[in-house]
Amino acid sequence: MIQYLEFEKPLAEIEGKAEELRAMARDNEDMDIEKEALALDKKAVDLLDKLYKDLTPWRKCQIARHPDRPHCQDYIEALFTEYTPLAGDRNFADDHAVMGGIARLDGRPVMVIGHEKGNDTKSRIERNFGMARPEGYRKAIRLMELANRFGLPVITLVDTPGAYPGKGAEERGQSEAIARSTEKCLEIGVPLVSVIIGEGGSGGAVAFASANSVVMLEHSVYSVISPEGCASILWKDGGKMREAAEALRLTAQNLKELGVCDVVIPEPRGGAQRDKAAAIKSVGDALIKQLATFDGKKPDAIRKARRAKYLALGSKGLAA
Repeated sequence: MIQYLEFEKPLAEIEGKAEELRAMARDNEDMDIEKEALALDKKAVDLLDKLYKDLTPWRKCQIARHPDRPHCQDYIEALFTEYTPLAGDRNFADDHAVMGGIARLDGRPVMVIGHEKGNDTKSRIERNFGMARPEGYRKAIRLMELANRFGLPVITLVDTPGAYPGKGAEERGQSEAIARSTEKCLEIGVPLVSVIIGEGGSGGAVAFASANSVVMLEHSVYSVISPEGCASILWKDGGKMREAAEALRLTAQNLKELGVCDVVIPEPRGGAQRDKAAAIKSVGDALIKQLATFDGKKPDAIRKARRAKYLALGSKGLAA
């Protein structure tokens, strides 16, 4: 069953009427309602195109957070073969908000790491809604070190509202773990390709996405703070999240202009949640293409290219 966002309510009414007509026809074989149902289908498609044509940044945030979007586990199961999960940080615990392991992408051995939000109440609680604790970032560090040792490209799938801000996380060194993970991203001599598949929030996302190549899905977002958090700080009013979303320039299109994002992947009509298989295939194709650009490059060249990318950030604004 499709879950509709607030701005999709008119679409929900049209698609609901079409489904009601078809349900009535199933109960009464003498009824011929196909013509009316097809007319409603066409009206729904036209409205869907209209709704998604000029999305505001706030609506993009809503889409990026949609519970039906494909999550890290969906991508791993569909795109990677011979996936062998690796658990624990060898220090405190295994953080279920972060999953990762050795796998093959199109036959190429890789290390894949990502945030997993979960897809129902039980799994969301187990995964802590994709908010990693220090042990999650230390697990990521361990896997990146392993990948560097064996020459495996690293792929990160980012989908988190941010690092977990709880007392226990702070006691175990949350900020230090995030900083070390970011440092490790910049330090390794193997290619690192990061995909923002939904929500890239705060340092919790940067710790996975300080990559050679940052790829974003069309309706994903990537920002230093959530619009609600920004509004609460700037205007002492979390209700001004729409204005904050505009100011943050957090959409994939904004970030491509700023040089933060390297590639924007188009999503199916109505977002990745409406056609998961197509969205996942597009991400797989983009990953294969990005990894191919590093073929034959030596570790020092990979590190230098990554360093140059981040030193150049903001130069467009300075030049203007």
